Amino acid sequence: MSSTGPTPRIVVVGAGMVAHRFVESLLSRTDAPWHVTVIGDERRRPYDRVALTSFFAGASADDLDLDPAPFDDARVDFRQGTIVARIDRDAAEVVTGDGERIGYDRLVLATGSYAARLAVDGYDHEGCFVYRTLDDVAALEQFVERRAAELGRPLTGTVIGGGLLGLEAAGALQGLNVESTVVQSSDRLMSAQLDLPAGDALRRLIEARGIGVRTSTLTTRLDADRSGQVVGLEFRDGSWERTDVVVFTVGVRPRDELARESGLTVDPRGGVVIDDRCDTSDPRILAIGEVASFAGQCVGLVAPGYAMAEVAATRLLGLEATFGGFDLSTKLKLSGVDVASFGDAFAETPGALDVVYADPVAGVYKKLVLSDDAKTLLGGILVGDASAYGSLRPLVGGALGGDPVAYLMPESGVAAPTGELPDAALVCSCNSVTAGTIRSAVHDEGCTDVAGVKACTKAGAACGSCVMMVKKIVGAELAKTGAALSTALCEHFEMSRRQLFDAVRVSGLTTFSAVIERFGSGRGCDICKPALASILSTLTGRHVLDGENAALQDTNDHVMANMQKDGSYSVVPRIPGGEITPEGLVVIGQVAQDYNLYTKITGGQRIDLFGARLEQLPEIWKRLVDAGFESGHAYGKSLRTVKSCVGSTWCRFGVQDSVGMAVQLELRYRGLRSPHKIKLGVSGCARECAEARGKDVGVIATESGWNVYVGGNGGFTPRHAVLLAENLDDDELLTAIDRFLMYYIFTADRLQRTAPWFEDLEGGIEGLRDVIFDDALGICADLDAAMARHLDNYEDEWAATLADPEKLRRFASFVNAPTTPDPSLAYTVERGQPRPATDDERRDARVLIAGTTLEVRR
Repeated sequence: MSSTGPTPRIVVVGAGMVAHRFVESLLSRTDAPWHVTVIGDERRRPYDRVALTSFFAGASADDLDLDPAPFDDARVDFRQGTIVARIDRDAAEVVTGDGERIGYDRLVLATGSYAARLAVDGYDHEGCFVYRTLDDVAALEQFVERRAAELGRPLTGTVIGGGLLGLEAAGALQGLNVESTVVQSSDRLMSAQLDLPAGDALRRLIEARGIGVRTSTLTTRLDADRSGQVVGLEFRDGSWERTDVVVFTVGVRPRDELARESGLTVDPRGGVVIDDRCDTSDPRILAIGEVASFAGQCVGLVAPGYAMAEVAATRLLGLEATFGGFDLSTKLKLSGVDVASFGDAFAETPGALDVVYADPVAGVYKKLVLSDDAKTLLGGILVGDASAYGSLRPLVGGALGGDPVAYLMPESGVAAPTGELPDAALVCSCNSVTAGTIRSAVHDEGCTDVAGVKACTKAGAACGSCVMMVKKIVGAELAKTGAALSTALCEHFEMSRRQLFDAVRVSGLTTFSAVIERFGSGRGCDICKPALASILSTLTGRHVLDGENAALQDTNDHVMANMQKDGSYSVVPRIPGGEITPEGLVVIGQVAQDYNLYTKITGGQRIDLFGARLEQLPEIWKRLVDAGFESGHAYGKSLRTVKSCVGSTWCRFGVQDSVGMAVQLELRYRGLRSPHKIKLGVSGCARECAEARGKDVGVIATESGWNVYVGGNGGFTPRHAVLLAENLDDDELLTAIDRFLMYYIFTADRLQRTAPWFEDLEGGIEGLRDVIFDDALGICADLDAAMARHLDNYEDEWAATLADPEKLRRFASFVNAPTTPDPSLAYTVERGQPRPATDDERRDARVLIAGTTLEVRR
């Protein structure tokens, strides 16, 4: 590149994810004394906009920060909160809002885009928001909390725009206890990524999650009350709907005003026009990311922006690189809703063929688009079960390598392609990392695990959907060299969790010190200690706080309660099958009232009590235990709940006693320690009201007995459970579940849920059936004996603790003042219940409640 001085001067306007990638890529590949000035108008460091919704799940602004290293480089001058007013192309300078002139040899425009608002009357009323920046989501959260307190009730909200971002925004509102509705002008949700049948399937999933949907609906006006607060929306068909908060997610517009004012060529539809080298009409200026228009198109996705950043950095280093076009693959990040779209999803390629699988009852729609000879994968859509996305996405443009139906049918699992991916296959679309690059990292850079490959190539460092594929490639490449992907539990144990379980079981050792002396080294860490505590609990049946094993427990198990965000704890009594007597309800209500606890009925059909102080836990549990309650193990990696419908006892559709079976299962498996939490569900008929197929073990009644499903879970990557056996009687059902759970506990990795464990299981569902029903491994007697020991050794952990003065000593807020409340805890009232006070509320003592009373401080 040319330079007017000894030190090349690069000015980057914009400090978002794409600008961060550009600076990182540029400086990591050269030691030259360049001078890079980065100018951002937000008063914060670059952060991950892709994970913006996690802000509502408890992530802080700092949690979203990107790697600070590139902007901390001595060659970088980072200007936060600075506006660039104009570009003086003749002088090769940018002029800031306060008049400072900053010269450049090359200028990179990475100004991104802004969130559009619908051009209707009332779009700027109080209570109307966009969903684009951290400031946007923070303002939305603050408004919802304040407005709900003013009205004394939960709010209703409307998201205008049913695309990817709109659905995430609706999920965020729901997380704020706002009853939300998505309004979409087209005939389906995510219309840019999904066809009509897929959109219909997604709509059912969204509505089942409790979010309303209105499609083919145009908003014509927003109404406000006398104070200017939005109160409702009017639609083109004349209907009107009340709302308390509106979020616009109708798309983004490129921030191209600097380019326009400086005379750069701008596309009529917006965006700075670039060629495939990311050059604008001025040879000294490049544009990357959402502000750049390539082939007449601007795209609001991070993956193409990263690709442009790499091209621009490569070219400024004097090398050749070109931008190959937009990859529009997307995956929805909304809890409980699994959606992905990739490649030619709409089959626009001439002669393209569709292979479709649809199960409306289960909410699943899958489509693969193939070439006219049915050999090449062109694209696809996955709704309700997107588990095959990581395996299929890298194959776009190449041979599918098998029967396409095998990728769609539910019992085929999510196995990766049997053939080896070609080097050119794109594995990580966010960071444009190919299978060949990953292989090179293993063979040429010496990477021996996924973390090393991620650090070296950035594969899996953005959305994370490709991590499992990266792991498979790394493992395969290490196997070629005679090495193996490390399965060590941690630096203190070279064994995997499965190997350590077997070692402890065979050796008969019962303490951590004995196990680490024989099989490990050092003193242990926060990885191996809780893992071994779980193993010892399973094999010995001893109380988690007995002897030296008490020191192994993590924060929650250490006091047998879940620590909350403010340092208080939750109390969760077991309510088997969700069945509770009026007397039991009264006891829980009286305890909550006496200790001023927040109460919440959970999705697991039990009542959680929040806000208990450490020294209050024994007092609260004493009352609950005396009333017949026991620990619900919400704090442990163990059985959580067994959800059930009312079944044949009350429901006219029920064919079996689902409540009775759920109670039996919960009492059987209570306290069963495992590699991760376990959830079960029992439905009394095929209508599946207990959502059993979303559980680790799901039981669904038939006229002839019980069908049992295994390997499902919710969470970040939802999975549908797979049918294990049909029409079992009660005893057969218990035996099947006993062996499944114990086989999982014996063989799973640390913190591995049943769904990924089952996916990696050799032989898949048929192999599992062989183990459980045909004793293919000759271990059924061991599995049965292990379950029998669990049943014989079970005791309620809290009842045992209350009877042991030594254990009770740990429940003190301060060593020298065991009954003194923690002064850092502060609460305010919302919807008639206490909740942790915000920082602003802590400063305003009038809104706080003191101790366990509801008196307002004056």
